[in-house]
Amino acid sequence: MHPSLRLGLVVGVPVITILVVVSWRFYRKWRRRPTFTPSKDEVKEGSQITEHTKDSEEPLPMQEIPTFKPPKSESLPNSLPEDKPKNHFQYVDHSNDVKESLPMDESKEEEPAASHELSKVIPKPSSVPVPAKVKTDGIKFCPTYPKITDGVGVLLAEEMEKRIMILDGAMGTMIQTYKFEEADFRGEEFKDHPKPLKGDNDLLSLTNPEVIYEIHKSYLDAGADFTETNTFNGTAIAQSDYGMEHLVYRMNKTSAEIANRACADVTKSTGIRRFSIGAIGPTNRTLSLSPSVEKPEYRNITFDELVRAYGEQVRGLLDGGIEILMVETIFDTANAKAALYAIDELFESKYTPVPVFVSGTIVDKSGRTLSGQTTDAFMISVTHAQPMCLGLNCALGALEMHPFITSISRVTEAFVLCYPNAGLPNAMGGYDETPEIMSAKLKSFAEEGLLNIVGGCCGSTPAHIKAIAEAVKGIPPRVRPTNLFIDSLLLAGLEPMKVNKYSNFVNIGERCNVAGSKKFCRLIVSDQYEQALQVAKLQVENGAQILDINMDEGMLDSTAAMTKFVNLISSEPDIAKVPLCIDSSKFEVVEAGLKATQARCIVNSISLKEGEEDFLEKARIIKRHGAAVVVMAFDEVGQATGATRKLEICQRSYQLLIEKANFNPNDIIFDPNILTIATGIDEHSSYGVEYINATKLIKNCLPGARVSGGLSNLSFAFRGNEIVREAMHSVFLYHAIKAGMDMGIVNAGNLPVYDDIPSVLLQLCESAVWNVDSNITEKLLDYAQSIKGTATKSQSSEEEWRSYDTEQRLEHSLVKGIDKYVIEDTEEARQDKSKYPRPLNVIEGPLMKGMSIVGDLFGSGKMFLPQVIKSARVMKKAVSHLVPFMEKEKEENIARMQEQGIDVEEEDYHLGTIVLATVKGDVHDIGKNIVGVVLGCNNYKVVDLGVMTPCDKILNTAIEEKADIVGLSGLITPSLEEMIHVAKEMERRKMNIPLLIGGATTSKTHTAVKIAPQYTKPCVHVLDASKSVVVVSALLDDSKMKEFFDEVVEEYEDICDDYYQSLKNHKSLPLEKARSKAKLLQFHWDTYKPVVPKKLGITVLNDYDLAKLIPYIDWKPFFDVWQLRGKYPNRGYPKIFNDTEVGPQARKEFDAAQEMLKMIVEKRLLKANGVVALFPACADGDDIRVLDVDDHSKVVDTLYGLRQQAERQVEQGGTTLCISDFVAPKSTGIVDYIGMFAVSAGFGSAELCNKYKEELDDYNVIMVKALADRLAEAFAEALHEIVRKDYWGYNDEESFATDDLLQIKYQGIRPAPGYPSQPDHTEKCTMWRLMNVEEHTGIKLTESLAMDPPASVSALYFSHPSSSYFAVGKIAKDQVVDYAKRKSESVANVEKWLASSLSYDPEAR
Repeated sequence: MHPSLRLGLVVGVPVITILVVVSWRFYRKWRRRPTFTPSKDEVKEGSQITEHTKDSEEPLPMQEIPTFKPPKSESLPNSLPEDKPKNHFQYVDHSNDVKESLPMDESKEEEPAASHELSKVIPKPSSVPVPAKVKTDGIKFCPTYPKITDGVGVLLAEEMEKRIMILDGAMGTMIQTYKFEEADFRGEEFKDHPKPLKGDNDLLSLTNPEVIYEIHKSYLDAGADFTETNTFNGTAIAQSDYGMEHLVYRMNKTSAEIANRACADVTKSTGIRRFSIGAIGPTNRTLSLSPSVEKPEYRNITFDELVRAYGEQVRGLLDGGIEILMVETIFDTANAKAALYAIDELFESKYTPVPVFVSGTIVDKSGRTLSGQTTDAFMISVTHAQPMCLGLNCALGALEMHPFITSISRVTEAFVLCYPNAGLPNAMGGYDETPEIMSAKLKSFAEEGLLNIVGGCCGSTPAHIKAIAEAVKGIPPRVRPTNLFIDSLLLAGLEPMKVNKYSNFVNIGERCNVAGSKKFCRLIVSDQYEQALQVAKLQVENGAQILDINMDEGMLDSTAAMTKFVNLISSEPDIAKVPLCIDSSKFEVVEAGLKATQARCIVNSISLKEGEEDFLEKARIIKRHGAAVVVMAFDEVGQATGATRKLEICQRSYQLLIEKANFNPNDIIFDPNILTIATGIDEHSSYGVEYINATKLIKNCLPGARVSGGLSNLSFAFRGNEIVREAMHSVFLYHAIKAGMDMGIVNAGNLPVYDDIPSVLLQLCESAVWNVDSNITEKLLDYAQSIKGTATKSQSSEEEWRSYDTEQRLEHSLVKGIDKYVIEDTEEARQDKSKYPRPLNVIEGPLMKGMSIVGDLFGSGKMFLPQVIKSARVMKKAVSHLVPFMEKEKEENIARMQEQGIDVEEEDYHLGTIVLATVKGDVHDIGKNIVGVVLGCNNYKVVDLGVMTPCDKILNTAIEEKADIVGLSGLITPSLEEMIHVAKEMERRKMNIPLLIGGATTSKTHTAVKIAPQYTKPCVHVLDASKSVVVVSALLDDSKMKEFFDEVVEEYEDICDDYYQSLKNHKSLPLEKARSKAKLLQFHWDTYKPVVPKKLGITVLNDYDLAKLIPYIDWKPFFDVWQLRGKYPNRGYPKIFNDTEVGPQARKEFDAAQEMLKMIVEKRLLKANGVVALFPACADGDDIRVLDVDDHSKVVDTLYGLRQQAERQVEQGGTTLCISDFVAPKSTGIVDYIGMFAVSAGFGSAELCNKYKEELDDYNVIMVKALADRLAEAFAEALHEIVRKDYWGYNDEESFATDDLLQIKYQGIRPAPGYPSQPDHTEKCTMWRLMNVEEHTGIKLTESLAMDPPASVSALYFSHPSSSYFAVGKIAKDQVVDYAKRKSESVANVEKWLASSLSYDPEAR
């Protein structure tokens, strides 16, 4: 097809649509937190009771619960079940799990808390006999396993395991070369057609078939194994633009025949089998996006229309003899699912299945389709079709496509195909990559083992295909991985989700249920869908990992409501990122939901209630849509209540699904019915324990299946007493999860911690759940009556300051950092038109007055940074309240002034605008955030661009915002080079605004010597936040600016003179002499016997218990973040609390940190992942050879070292150290060992910070980052101790207090690349390779080699008793040249990475 047409379809679907999607590129990625979230009261067939929860103003009509008289009370048992777990109910027990974790003493089983007053054991009901497991022989449990059809499928599979096969290039590019005019497209047959036909390439198969044949043949002659039919736009939908929809079947059949003829001819002439592929394009409509900004729920095509259109196209292709079908250029997965649905229908009803290939399109470097899905989520969403080949094409060139095809290659067992464009489009819409350039790039793909099929898309020609075929010839094909995601339930929204035995309990959000939430019902019935979306968004923000949608309400058109709401969710990436659970008892409503979502969801639910035929019919439709399914324990007889009968129904359903509906067992979820207990009716009493027993049976007998349930029914007998209900839920869920319950619809926000339940109530709930007390109902009622009213909190009296006037109240709120009343007080001031005629006057008046007091107190040292940040939070809330009123006023003023012909200048109450950014490659921003808050408090407008900010974005934003100052921040040394680049660019662009430099890695010296000389305008180093206001105010005050700048220039000139003089004075030993001095080191290798590590190789420690890290925290850096520094003798922790000046504030921040730490740990808001590796090694000069664990003669990688060269080092009696000195030299024949690790406690930090940012809470943003950083360092400290004592075991007898550990009193060191002992950050790359860090932990390296998440630590381990920390210091040119040669790097590149360690000026050549 024409390349511009194909690209237009991908990135040029109506422009208005793209505007809607653009924001998706930037939405934040919330980690799914493994904690319980609010959930629904489940309403399904057979549910005993339906209930509304707390957001209801009043309950909807519901079934009456049978009246009963509780039996007489008997003695209350004082014991718990024998296997009562000892922790909170979030613990998940998987007896067969094998996980790597830090060692812990498991020999002592904790007893139940003494406060429970429980000493005996409640006898459990008699155990249920466990039937044998259902046989699943021949069933593939791997969700991504491809379908290899007989005949051509088997032939292709065998061939692709031998070599990389070649796909043809762009049909459109070749058609362009013929320069066809309108008449060529029309031919004789269509010369009188009423619409223009130029550009309808598919029509050429009818009007110029020989040209299409020639194109096919030219690609096949060039070496292509496959040629695609000329049918990219071969649907009635696409052809309707030309009025040719009636010819679609004929077009496709004829195109298939032409392609087959070309294949047959070339096969005959060469003796090499060639294959035809039926090309199925995406159409020019999209199911997931609205073409109207005003109506995000609107779609200009339906799923059924797409299925019909694709079905017609596929029939033509198959009747034309096509051998393979390819659904390609997928920019919207929903469209692709419609095509796959149509194909599956035809295979089932009429046609013999042929191989199906699927190729998606990633539209930009964000790694997402146009409809917002990540590469992995796209893959999951189409794997139900079991495509033989899965890959990517179009939109990107090979270089840009590389990371995404790498991802596809890792996560699918299908064969992988890749056919990128010949580079990115140039200004004229053409493609510039020559065959040589494109083939070289794709050759590297092949050499990395990524490809099974390769070809070209837009811009590629037979010459490109020939070059590609030659380039990959002889390179082995990708070896398909096996058993990927074995036993995993794969789901997706915009982002992927995996559920397996290692997953924590999965929370299904429940508030989007019209039958379970009065609030949501009211919003939907009254057509307030936007507000209803906020209900969904809040659930996701609160941690829901799946979102349940139910529209079953008598007053609703449930089908239309489901479609509309799911369509709206697609327009909200913050919601759409999680999978959906389409919930309805009406199957037509279920189908409506399935047709509206592009991702892989769950259907809730089906059952055998209407018999096997109905059950299987629904199951097959669900499978065809690619969804997982919830199956209720309900059959033709009725709802199961006993464990044995529950299993019987589930077992029967399971066998039907896998044997007759071809379901993957991973996609089956059973709901064994949670029914109400403690009703006073005897038959209800065992419902809880029967569910728990049924769960155990299902998990034991039905391999791969999951168990779910809705919790609210359990306690319905006690509606109105939430304390009792919540305790019952907590106890039940605690045991159900232990029995194997995987997911559920729960209201986690109201679930108490198991051990926090009062002992009497806990005892009662345990008795109720386990059904061991016949009088439990009466006892629970008595208890409920005894606590009635105690949960109501008394309202405290209003604070005295609330009686002040408005201005004083606002001032008090700002100075004290109280945001509780600031909105109402701000509104009261705004309403006072006599004092404040305009909203801006409120800001300029009482708000700025309050912030001025804050600034004065901070400047005089009477307020501390944490207090200032809290004040800023209050200010932001007040201003955000006024902004809409100011915007409205501005619009009215502009309109009025324009009517009068007056030029309009935008009014701004700020003192100036500052653009702040952490430079490209760096992810650290705590200090920058603090500077931004302090400047904001002083009435400067701060535009914070965040982290990893490219130079162009910084400078373009500065120009767009008319910034007065640009501020750059960075933590790692490579950031210094990027700052130099930004300064040069500012000079090149002839900008004339000041540049501020800050961050932990920066210094006044580096700024003066390296950065300031690149920019003729003011360039000033700012030490910390407390100095920022002084510097900014001086630079923006015309009366002070020249004098201030002159002083800076004069000071920096002196610094430069001193620096260059120090270089002249610096004397370095020649490298060889430095090495000879190292030989004086006394390590006694002749007697040294290295300790052999107990755990060689890689050990992964993911989701490490944060509570175990807290004792290892070094608190001093925490106080440094808040700029709280005690004076001697109260400088350190905990002495800082004794400091008369900062002690009280330090105590407040410490207490606040403890509260947040407690919340983080309990709610698991942050996640700690780590990896450690121990390898045999030997020193080879200044380098360390890392050896194979099993074959010590094999070098697997090299860690390079730098040696001290300072002459004064030797003159003062020292030696010239290098890290390799601490490892036994190769010449000794000793096999020594080296360790390395990478840890992070920052997973979840960004999401938590974003939450606080939305709440305008800068204080907690900084607190989260500071604590994540402390936890990461604590993780490093804890892990080092475990390595010394256990994994390596070279010091297994050590016993140090935390203070001793922080003072490094133990044997061994852990120096980090980029720090004094080895200042080269690039050595991290070796560590990442050796440990597979990103794969094992998710910790990434940026292009500047910063670790992401920022709260991460990595280093090497050395065990030698004489190993010690040291600083390499300045190194000379001879060592740089030698080092570059050893690393096979250019000298210039080494100088770039070691810029701050050079004893010479590399630019003075």
